[in-house]
Amino acid sequence: MRLALTALALLAVAPALSAGEFSVGFADVDVTPELGKKDKPVFLAGFGQNRRATKVHDPITARAVVMADGDEKIALVSVDVVGLFLPVVERVREKLPGFKYVLVSATHNHEGPDTLGLWGASPIQSGIDPEYLKKVEAGCVEVVETADKARKPAVARIGAARDASLLNDNRKPVVLHDELVALHFREPKTDKPIGVLVQWNCHPEALASKNTEISADFIYYTVKYLRESQKCPVAYFTGTVGGLMTTLGLTVKDEKGKELADGTFEKTDRYGLLVAKLADKAIKDAVPITLTPFVVRRRELLVPVDNNIYKLAHKFGTLDRAMFEWAGEPVPKKFVATKDVSKPVAVKTEVGYLKLGGLEVAAIPGEIYPELVLGKVQDPADPGADFPDAAIEPAIYDQLKGKHRMLIGLANDELGYFIPKRQWDDKAPYCYGLKKAQYGEMNSVGPEAAPVICGAFKELVRGK
Repeated sequence: MRLALTALALLAVAPALSAGEFSVGFADVDVTPELGKKDKPVFLAGFGQNRRATKVHDPITARAVVMADGDEKIALVSVDVVGLFLPVVERVREKLPGFKYVLVSATHNHEGPDTLGLWGASPIQSGIDPEYLKKVEAGCVEVVETADKARKPAVARIGAARDASLLNDNRKPVVLHDELVALHFREPKTDKPIGVLVQWNCHPEALASKNTEISADFIYYTVKYLRESQKCPVAYFTGTVGGLMTTLGLTVKDEKGKELADGTFEKTDRYGLLVAKLADKAIKDAVPITLTPFVVRRRELLVPVDNNIYKLAHKFGTLDRAMFEWAGEPVPKKFVATKDVSKPVAVKTEVGYLKLGGLEVAAIPGEIYPELVLGKVQDPADPGADFPDAAIEPAIYDQLKGKHRMLIGLANDELGYFIPKRQWDDKAPYCYGLKKAQYGEMNSVGPEAAPVICGAFKELVRGK
């Protein structure tokens, strides 16, 4: 795999580290699939089936940040793909001994290769190339190892900036998570930049469904412009993207005021630049933060699968992951695998909580709705909702009591949308007087996902 020149440069000058010293390293690895093999088409993920890649516009990249408090190390990885299931993450972790925690996430890119199996030639054919998935796994391992070797003593600053004009919520009620968070790392003695970690909340789908060129979507441009403005490596992480936080239908204008169309590289480029400028603002206003000591909590749990499409996909082999018996307990005494999806079943996933000194991080294994993060679940519920009397889930950010917080979505898994149960709306009559259901439920494991995930996170933060 082709390593980034920046990572190699860091390797060449990395000094010896002192015991107990905070250090950080960045790296990126190209994991773009190979095109041109007649027997191996590359299916693009995120929209309809059988969307085959015709060329590469920009690379698919795995990016890593490794932080260490002396000998105690954690790694955060982000890959420009639609999602990665927990078993992939578990295999990556097996190859990275010596780390207190390894988080592997996806940007949820809709213009990259299928890594979940749902976008093949037809609904009953997986779009995954097993060899390519192995390449992604190997890339995740390599990028962490490279970032680890590149570590330097560091000081950190954190900043946040908001811009509601950069998001469109295409599902009612409109709730935007419009906060970008940036961590800026510099060398203590020289003040030279080491790297930037940026987290933003938007679907990478500006190129829309007709595009057939492999791309990281707007994230490619955001990272490109930030590398130029900050003169250092950049790692981008996706946050709260359910709801649906998107650029589609969003008004984006060029520097002359011309409105740019969905599905064009012009709009994608411009949007990436605007996000980069928002990150620049966050970095400019950043304040010092201590990111040690590391507190890491994670919990394996079951989430019930009520989505019949997912059950059928599992039966036909397009959704290749284990199912478990569901008896109403998210954390049973024993996880019992089953192939019988005619009975109640669940998937095993993971929720994480990190307290890195003054920063709290929620690691959520899917696309969580902003309402569930910000404590803005509709109350009272619309009478057309399927479960209008459902209890309101404990909001993710209500559990984080510190001054600085961040959410990484699609963290260690991808279970689709986490929808507030009292906003679930799959059956007529539909909410807001609509004649048909809004988008969302078809890409969720089910209405119990949000209560289970939010409840588990609350317990995790409290150490239960």
